[in-house]
Amino acid sequence: MAKIAKSSVKAVRFAEGMHFKKLFFVFLIGSVIGAIYEDFLIFLKTWLETGDGIWMLHRGVIYGPFNVVYGFGAVAMCLLLCRKKYPTWKVFLYAALLGGGVEYAISFLQEMFLRTVSWDYSHELLNINGRTTLPFMVVWGLMGVVFVKVVYPWISKIIEGIPQHIGEVMFWGLLVFMIFDMSVSWTALIRQTLRHYNMPAWTPVGRFYDQHYTDAYLEKYFPNMRKVEQE
Repeated sequence: MAKIAKSSVKAVRFAEGMHFKKLFFVFLIGSVIGAIYEDFLIFLKTWLETGDGIWMLHRGVIYGPFNVVYGFGAVAMCLLLCRKKYPTWKVFLYAALLGGGVEYAISFLQEMFLRTVSWDYSHELLNINGRTTLPFMVVWGLMGVVFVKVVYPWISKIIEGIPQHIGEVMFWGLLVFMIFDMSVSWTALIRQTLRHYNMPAWTPVGRFYDQHYTDAYLEKYFPNMRKVEQE
């Protein structure tokens, strides 16, 4: 009887299903892949234009190879497109709308809170307020099909295959690091915006940021960020 009861208990897998811990790892993986993708695109573009490719850092944070726009996009696709099976054409359509929506929203929020922009598609074909374009949304759609149909099932199995004790340590360690990384990065950008408006630092944290996270320092990690001129 004891053997039967013991065998009937299903082994618990790490981050099984649409667990927050799994979504966090998807966020990290998407952010890293997005950073590599952006860097490669810039290298290819500069190589085609000048014959000499340039590697540039394109990140959403200061520390680590994380382009968080892609990480947030990957998590959004998981939540909206991976919970049930959709036909390929619907995955493409929804991923295109979702990717374009995330890109538009992040651009809008960045301009609202930081008075800066990191991309401007105003001169691109079929752009939407310069924040995204229909051709780029097509790319998001294609990436979404590949992600939902191929990449996510594979990544999901790998994440669930992590031993529980190792997965817990990795999750909490990386979560604390990313919270610190995003908090420091984004508050440093807010402080940079305040400097541009000649607002002095009133706290030790602000003075520390002015000393260590200078405009020249931040430009290395956010090379495309440009100040929005006041009308």
